[in-house]
Amino acid sequence: MTHTDAGTGLGPARPEPAPDRAGGLTAAEVAERVARGEVNDVPVRSSRSLAEIVRANVFTRFNAIIGVLWVIMLCVAPIQDSLFGFVILANTGIGIIQEWRAKQTLDSLAVIGEARPTVRRDGAATQVATSEIVLGDLIETGPGDKIVVDGTCVEADGLEIDESLLTGEADPVVKRPGDAVMSGSFVVAGGGAFTATKVGREAYAAQLAEEASRFTLVHSELRSGISTILKYVQWMMIPTAIGLVISQLVVKEHGFKDSVARTVGGIVPMVPEGLVLLTSVAFAIGVIRLGRQQCLVQELPAIEGLARVDTVCLDKTGTLTEGGMDVAELRPLGATGEDRVRDVLGALGASDPRPNASLQAVIDAYPDQKGWRCTQALPFSSARKYSGAAFREDDGTHSAWLLGAPDVLLPDDDPTLRGIEQLNEEGLRVLLLARTSAELEDPKVAHGAEPAALVVLEQRLRPDAADTLRYFAEQDVRAKVVSGDNAVSVGAVAAKLGLDGAEHTVDARSLPADRSRMADALDEGTVFGRVTPQQKRDMVGALQSHGHTVAMTGDGVNDVLALKDADIGVSMGSGSEATRAVAQIVLLNNSFATLPSVVAEGRRVIGNITRVATLFLVKTVYSVILALLVVCCQVEYPFLPRHLTLLSTLTIGVPAFFLALAPNKERAKPHFVKRVMRYAIPGGAVAGIATFLMYMIARHFYTGAGALDAETSSATLTLFLISMWVLAIIARPYTWWRVALVAAMGLGFLLVLAVPWLQDFFALKLVGTSMPWTAVGVAAVAAAALELLWRWVGRRFPD
Repeated sequence: MTHTDAGTGLGPARPEPAPDRAGGLTAAEVAERVARGEVNDVPVRSSRSLAEIVRANVFTRFNAIIGVLWVIMLCVAPIQDSLFGFVILANTGIGIIQEWRAKQTLDSLAVIGEARPTVRRDGAATQVATSEIVLGDLIETGPGDKIVVDGTCVEADGLEIDESLLTGEADPVVKRPGDAVMSGSFVVAGGGAFTATKVGREAYAAQLAEEASRFTLVHSELRSGISTILKYVQWMMIPTAIGLVISQLVVKEHGFKDSVARTVGGIVPMVPEGLVLLTSVAFAIGVIRLGRQQCLVQELPAIEGLARVDTVCLDKTGTLTEGGMDVAELRPLGATGEDRVRDVLGALGASDPRPNASLQAVIDAYPDQKGWRCTQALPFSSARKYSGAAFREDDGTHSAWLLGAPDVLLPDDDPTLRGIEQLNEEGLRVLLLARTSAELEDPKVAHGAEPAALVVLEQRLRPDAADTLRYFAEQDVRAKVVSGDNAVSVGAVAAKLGLDGAEHTVDARSLPADRSRMADALDEGTVFGRVTPQQKRDMVGALQSHGHTVAMTGDGVNDVLALKDADIGVSMGSGSEATRAVAQIVLLNNSFATLPSVVAEGRRVIGNITRVATLFLVKTVYSVILALLVVCCQVEYPFLPRHLTLLSTLTIGVPAFFLALAPNKERAKPHFVKRVMRYAIPGGAVAGIATFLMYMIARHFYTGAGALDAETSSATLTLFLISMWVLAIIARPYTWWRVALVAAMGLGFLLVLAVPWLQDFFALKLVGTSMPWTAVGVAAVAAAALELLWRWVGRRFPD
């Protein structure tokens, strides 16, 4: 879609806005439009509503299965056989509470990061919330501002708008009075004002503002992997459960109700319902932890994504350096005197209502003293690398000036450039002031420009940048500095921060256009200067074509396209609204040093969920194997639901909660499903076969009244000991608290065996000494088999 059809939209027709006026609407007109509902009332949400949170946590397929089984058990068995239902209620409640806390954190941070457009009302410019804009408002806009409603351009001063996020066209569109502007686009150069013609849900692409900061759980390898696992579990569970139901009702040696209870006891542990819940809780707590560090995670999988990143592209300005700069030196050139240069610089500063950081430093050093009338202005553009203005001076003469990158404004063989190289090597930024006789709108305005002075700027390094770069190096994450500034100057800044390879700088104008060759050059280089916005985007794509997972940081309009295409986009909170809208992570405190915390949080989530997923799926595998063996041998299922509730709580539920939230610095690895199942299948197989073997031994040993209870107790002891060994393996490498956790779970089971009323409650009573010690022996052999299998799998299927 082109910008000419931005006026189309759905919804009822609105009255035409008032005629455009330089002073904007009056307070009375604003109140009248608010009363009519002509307000930009699109809800910008940063998270799911409470109703959606409850629905997502309660109404799941597995909760439905467990719920039906719970109702059945409440009807046919004692309350202790229905404990699994109360556990589901508790887990679901925890999930709702944690996500609600995450929602509140996310909502509060989103308000902090929300942009406030400038509107002109009663002749004065004032900032308002996006939701307070009304139909007919006159909205001022400048570089980096996102167009939040549809409108018609009224004023334009070199106004260039990027509509690539809507149309896919990379080139900025020059806007003149009368042209349409679309919500969702953003200003890349110049300034102006437009009248709002469509607001609220009628505005084109208004939903983009909502989607940009919405709480999402998509595009996550972790979540998609769990979804895949659950799909296979479901297909295994259905036929197994049907076979178990038929076999138990046919056997019926101990009554109908007992057979139903044992049937349910075989089905319930097949459902790894806690795995999904625990993943949600881990993500939610991650959001809360990062929120405390003023890091807004606009898409939850970004926590996971940044942990998988192996290449991070850094924009120098605003990332490695602070936004502000200072004028270190002024060097007049040729016959132009210093006083004359100061006057021109002051006039150039006054001609730009929205100066960038470089021009702001000039304004601070050389305020306007002459008050020359600006007759024409050329705003700064990242693509051009310079700005300009034409003036009518005090004596009536006309002059036109350019201020920008020396190596862009001057030919390669100009002798002035030789002195600039030394300054760049010292990490200083140099601007050239040049006089031109051409029209500013001429694309070749810089040709033949007469150098007048060099403005030397000193950049302020971020105090935390060196430590952050060192952290990435230690974590095998390659840092690439990608900047629009001079390559040598950027390299000097990177060298001061201790970045490896900073001495080998590359001028991006020499990079090959071919993606494959560009990717080779990017793999070899570290610091790239004179990069255009489109090149930044191409560089991200080239790195991705070589299999790299790329994060891009930035704060300026020139970073938007690259941020959008990167696997993870990271924006500074003080950056332009456009960068914040497309980034998955916004550093509201503008601290580059927050990124290691995000990486660490992602690694904690991924590593820990991989651990606990193995625990959950070992249970699923051994439950399926036990059910199949019971069906084939036509015997009573060895467990009641209360036994498996006890085992699941002590060997999976409680330990998994602590393990999922523990620190974990292990680097994120791909192939989640393969890594989990390679241990879960053999571990579950050993546990299921050994437990059933012990059950059959006990069936041949015990006879008479109470034999089934004794057989069940022996099988329960066996399964508990094997499950504890699985937990002990998963808990490695050991720390004091992990050893304490495993020991506490073992003591909990001993407590049940030692306290008479707990024995009765859980129907656990070890009879004699032969079978209990046999159970210990079978469990010991199974534990040895687990150790051997675990090591063999690690060698056979390495990470």
